[in-house]
Amino acid sequence: MLTKPSSVTSWLSKKYGKPFPFQQEAWGNIANGKSGLLNAPTGSGKTYAAWLGILQQIVAEKNIPDGLIALWITPIRALATEIKLACERPCADLNIAVKVGSRTGDTKLTERAKQKKQMPHLLITTPESLHLLLSQKEHENLFKHLQYVVVDEWHELLGSKRGVQVELALSRLRGINPLLQTWGISATIGNIEEAKAVLLPNDNEAAFVKHTVQKEITIKTIFPNKAEAMPWAGHLGIKLLPEILPIIQEHQSTLIFTNTRAQSEIWYHQLLEQAPFLAGLIALHHGSLSEPIRAWVENALHEGKLKAVVCTSSLDLGVDFRPVDAVIQVGSPKGVARFLQRAGRSGHRPGEASKIFFLPTNALEIIESAALKNAVNASDIEYRPPYVRSFDVLIQYLITLAVGDGFVPEKIFSEIKNTHCFSTITAEEWQWILSFIKDGGNSLRAYNEYHKVVLENGTCKVVNRGIVMRHRLSIGTIVSDAMLMVKFIGGKKLGSIEEWFISKLNPGDVFWFAGRSLLFVQIKDLQVLVKSAGNQKGIITAWMGGRMSLSAQLGNAFKNTLIAYNKGVLNNTEELQQLKPLFELQQQISLLPGGDVFLIEQLVSKEGHHLFFYPVEGRFVHEGMAAIIAYRIAEKMPATFSIALNDYGFELLCDTEFELDADFLSHIFSLKNLQGDILKCINVTEMAKRRFRDIACISGLVFNGFPGKPVKTKHLQSSSQLFFKVFEDYEPQNLLLRQAYDEVLVFQLEEARLKKAFLNINEQKITVKKIERPGPFAFPIMVDRLREKFSNENIEIRIEKMLKQYAS
Repeated sequence: MLTKPSSVTSWLSKKYGKPFPFQQEAWGNIANGKSGLLNAPTGSGKTYAAWLGILQQIVAEKNIPDGLIALWITPIRALATEIKLACERPCADLNIAVKVGSRTGDTKLTERAKQKKQMPHLLITTPESLHLLLSQKEHENLFKHLQYVVVDEWHELLGSKRGVQVELALSRLRGINPLLQTWGISATIGNIEEAKAVLLPNDNEAAFVKHTVQKEITIKTIFPNKAEAMPWAGHLGIKLLPEILPIIQEHQSTLIFTNTRAQSEIWYHQLLEQAPFLAGLIALHHGSLSEPIRAWVENALHEGKLKAVVCTSSLDLGVDFRPVDAVIQVGSPKGVARFLQRAGRSGHRPGEASKIFFLPTNALEIIESAALKNAVNASDIEYRPPYVRSFDVLIQYLITLAVGDGFVPEKIFSEIKNTHCFSTITAEEWQWILSFIKDGGNSLRAYNEYHKVVLENGTCKVVNRGIVMRHRLSIGTIVSDAMLMVKFIGGKKLGSIEEWFISKLNPGDVFWFAGRSLLFVQIKDLQVLVKSAGNQKGIITAWMGGRMSLSAQLGNAFKNTLIAYNKGVLNNTEELQQLKPLFELQQQISLLPGGDVFLIEQLVSKEGHHLFFYPVEGRFVHEGMAAIIAYRIAEKMPATFSIALNDYGFELLCDTEFELDADFLSHIFSLKNLQGDILKCINVTEMAKRRFRDIACISGLVFNGFPGKPVKTKHLQSSSQLFFKVFEDYEPQNLLLRQAYDEVLVFQLEEARLKKAFLNINEQKITVKKIERPGPFAFPIMVDRLREKFSNENIEIRIEKMLKQYAS
């Protein structure tokens, strides 16, 4: 049966209703041979805006060639199945002989063998699996008919090393076919023009297609019955759990988002304990659960069998769960874009509204709720700065090419120079990289294991089969701590747990994981063997890296909300009405931070002399700012400080009393020699060592191990630190070493944002207020310091006592 090209796009009208103008605009640009970036909110029909335009062009050809015509790159494996089904639907309905396949880490060996003989016309894959295809022999033959590439969820890949992987893969595919059409699909981000330029460098004709119809989003804050019941700090929002039960019951299906895996485990456990009627109707979903468990939860959501799922960012992206009609965000999402992404999981259909409830875990997060509403209305979305000069990813990519057919240095240098990430690479740096992969460079030349690439007739190749095998096992840029599989004795696998956490447990200890109470038996063959512990109490599994930092956009919205309150502009909103008693208390004790005044509070207690600062720039910026100010104070007078911080401010605590006069304040907030003071007061070297561990893994300096036999985290750390010291001592201009320092300054300390924060303070009137007790803004910062001294159980008791003391 022959299908007219026009039938493809008219299929959408018959199936789902009249297409949106942005979909028609995308189809027209694809028909005209253009590349571009498609920008539309979650659940608005972006997939068909790209695929139907491509399918229409494939059908228009007289003979559809065998092999790969289109490539669809997705950031997560779970999306591959969803996209595959969506793309197959019009082909099946219209009887179009276009085959759709997927290739990810979950693809079975039998399917891979079939693909080796005959590739589908459309292949859905991940950045890592695409690089594995580039490592095959005769990869140019594999991609010789490729005409279209779609990069899905580009806003997620941008600003990560996986985005750099995509840039490099596209540079190779464009080298094979210079006429390749590339389309990015992105939800809204603050630097959308830059996102387009990174994906489509040097393409002045590239189209920008935007869905101009704003998706309707309803945002509602969940409040306690009594305002005074809202804790100032130190809680996970569990006190408001009874308030969400009616929400769950009133909706067909609800996603409950938490920011960390540990928090999701706690909420799941508490929901079952306080609402036993949800047993069998509620599930847990996070990235450390086993794939079969996650797949079961996703299928149950699709089929409408679940009333609620407690989840993390594992359900942030793409997958269409039609029964979900409400989302609950527990605690601060830390960013506007993340909040919108999660809101879009409900009403995930074109033209349908999204509904999200914000559950604050403490009183100050109610301000964030008002700030989020204002930021969403103003479309003030976070920027995702792209990585540049990621030499670890480039080294991995070059060896990927070398284990296949090899590469000609001059040709590949020309290709990578056209990427955004490596547009500034110099000929000297290129020669250093070639030397590094061929003989280990200046520092490692004496060790044969680092002589990975040989030059044969002008082509760089890997001829050692051991190096080939180890490299293919190591392709990727996601580096995590060593994970151990949790498994019932003689039973099923539950998921993975970090080595550092389980190493602290003794046999017989009880811990909660995957929503179950588990008795730890032993570690055997890199598996954590457990038994069911019934409903015994135990510690909740924890993971590293659980704390995120407030984004600049949400921080600014927070400050603007306080300014508006001071001016009486937003006093009628329900959030600020709830907070009125809290704000009045803060003003009785001190001043309300924000506006033209930068507030510093001084407090004397039994612990010593406290200074509280409120930049509202997020914990990462506050970490650097607190260290710089402590260093500058110590320059003027001998003092040793304890530092505590949260997303709103930070505390310096010492035994010494001093006066903060105008000259002193001018000194500690000076913009002069800011970077020099950062390097002096913060142990940047130690931070760079930790950053270097990931760089060493990605670049292939250290090997993570074979399947089932991973190298222990402490061994990876010690190996990478040895390389770090060698490079520091003997090759200080080593590009990987310099990269580690650059990444610390740019991504960890957020140097640019830190400088801007100091600049903002210099433009404000600095006011020092002596207080007799900590107010609602200072108290949560003190709690952060107390967490280091007390266990979880003791900290709750301690906070309650302190609140009674200070709030009375």
